[in-house]
This record gives sequence, structure tokens and C-alpha cells, in this order.
Amino acid sequence: MRLALKVNAPGRDCAWDKVAEMEQENRHLIHLTKADAIDSAYRVDAGPWESGQWLAVRWVDGIPLWRALALARGPEGNRPSAHPWLLGIARTWAHRLHALHAAGWAHADVQPTNTLVDSGEVHMIDYALACGPEETGRLPYRGALTHTTAPEVADAILSTSDDTHIHVQPPADIWGLGASLFWGWTGRRPVAYENEADRMAKLQAIAQGHTVPLEEARPWPFPTFEILITACLAPDPDRRPSAEVAAVLAEAGQ
Repeated sequence: MRLALKVNAPGRDCAWDKVAEMEQENRHLIHLTKADAIDSAYRVDAGPWESGQWLAVRWVDGIPLWRALALARGPEGNRPSAHPWLLGIARTWAHRLHALHAAGWAHADVQPTNTLVDSGEVHMIDYALACGPEETGRLPYRGALTHTTAPEVADAILSTSDDTHIHVQPPADIWGLGASLFWGWTGRRPVAYENEADRMAKLQAIAQGHTVPLEEARPWPFPTFEILITACLAPDPDRRPSAEVAAVLAEAGQ
């Protein structure tokens, strides 16, 4: 069995935080495995070493979402085989999220780098920032990748102190799903802001809830896919589909 091994890097300024983060991810994986929210074979083992912490997980074959969707970002991607393939990615991704959400958890870092595509099926990795019932002793959640941060999370980051924990809810994962599909398919981030803008300015733009219209960004028309992405990117979290409904929407389009 091939493994992926995470080990903290001693001597760096953030080394201690990485130790705590790996310990936290290990706890999360144990809880998620017990809840049948992830594959029981994913977590292999974890423990301390002389300079910190290590975590071993099963190696997951696949290509990061951004690379996997490279062909689809151009006009040549509009071919009959691409349509069910894209919807299959969305459907299996939503199924993975549904398992987490049904167990009372949110991944809290849904983004292209943490999403691997293998034979048209999605696998999620990196559960260090996940939010669930077990909150005692965890590191405060203050957001993950800016570009896939949901508006309500962006607003909470902007309106609270740096040591305040923000408990992410499943609708934020759904926004991250829509944002990642938008970004991976169109090549454009779902919210418009300058590359040079600092993180707070980007979060302010996201918190306003205005996304780039898909008809302006899409490389080619795909109404079923666009309906799914648009639903996931609803500014109001209560108006976003659940992961289960998102999977059904994708299934219906195939």
C-alpha cells in the first residue's frame, strides 16, 4: 500500500502550529472514520517524533481538479464525452460532502487543491480544518483558501478577532463546491477582485455575495452544469442546495 506521509518541518516559524494542525487532523480522521463519513482505510497511523508530529494516510490516486479540468476550460472541451464527465465529478464530490454533512461535519476547506479526480470520480483530502461536534482543544478556524470562502464565512472573519473560532456549517462547503467548479471550468475566480488586493479586501468582496455571471465566464454553454454551479453559489446559505440535492441535480443532468 502506498502512503502519503505528513511531517512537520522543524525550525520554521510555523512549525509548532503545524504540529497542532496535524494532531487536529488525526483526531478529525478518527472521528470521521468512526462516523462512517470517510473511507475507513484512509487514515493509516499517526504519532510523535523527536521534532514534532507525523501523520500517514493512504495515497489517493488522482489529478488535482485544476489540472483535471484543463481541457474543459477551452472551446475544444465542448464535446459529448465532457458533459457527463463534468457532471460525474460534481455528483461524486457532492456525495462525499453528503457523507460528512450527514455525520454533523463540514470539510471547511473545499477547494481545487484538496480535490483529486480519478477516472471521473472525486476524492477529497486534507481534513485538518474540518468542523464537527468535537470542538474542544481545536485551533481556531479563520478561513482557508480565500477564493473558495463562502460569503458568510468571509463576513465572520471580518467581524471577529483573530483568536475567535468560526464554526463552519455545511452550506459553506456547498459554496466551496460551486466556487471550485466555477473556477476550474472557467479559469476565473467566482468573485472579481484585483490580484494585488490583500486578503481582507478580497474577503470584503466575497462577503458582498456578488459573483461573476457564468454567462460571461464560461468557455462554452452547458446549461445543466451552470444551473448547479449557480445554485451552489447562492449568497444566502439557506437557499443553497444540500449536498444530497446537489448530487441529484448532477445525476439528473447526465
